[in-house]
Amino acid sequence: MIEFYSETDFELSDSDMISAWVSKTVKIESHELGEVSYIFCDDDYLHKLNVQFLAHDTLTDVISFDNSLGDQVHGEIYISIDRVRENAKDFSASFEEELHRVIIHGMLHFCGYNDKTKEEEQLMREKENAALKRLGTL
Repeated sequence: MIEFYSETDFELSDSDMISAWVSKTVKIESHELGEVSYIFCDDDYLHKLNVQFLAHDTLTDVISFDNSLGDQVHGEIYISIDRVRENAKDFSASFEEELHRVIIHGMLHFCGYNDKTKEEEQLMREKENAALKRLGTL
């Protein structure tokens, strides 16, 4: 089950479609969907989490707290709407495209993908791009 919450004035449109897309991606990655919460917030909120739990004093667009059990994904994914807006401008992407990218990025972490090395980052981008293409077909 996927649930969406907001700690800001942002409201996700088409949450049913996004849930179906994320669920399909989890299945394609040979995992099972457990309980996952997406929490939309602002830079300050996510920065505090980044400092408190990861000891990173930087802004970020997404933080995933993975509580998966084997192949069943569970966890919380925090997304800064401020960072998504800024990154969309920086990458010449639409807000929706960048939002969808970070939504699936967080879930791909739960499916075992990382982005610490150049090789891992490249594979993560490939998985994100494949998922984004599927979103257009739902």
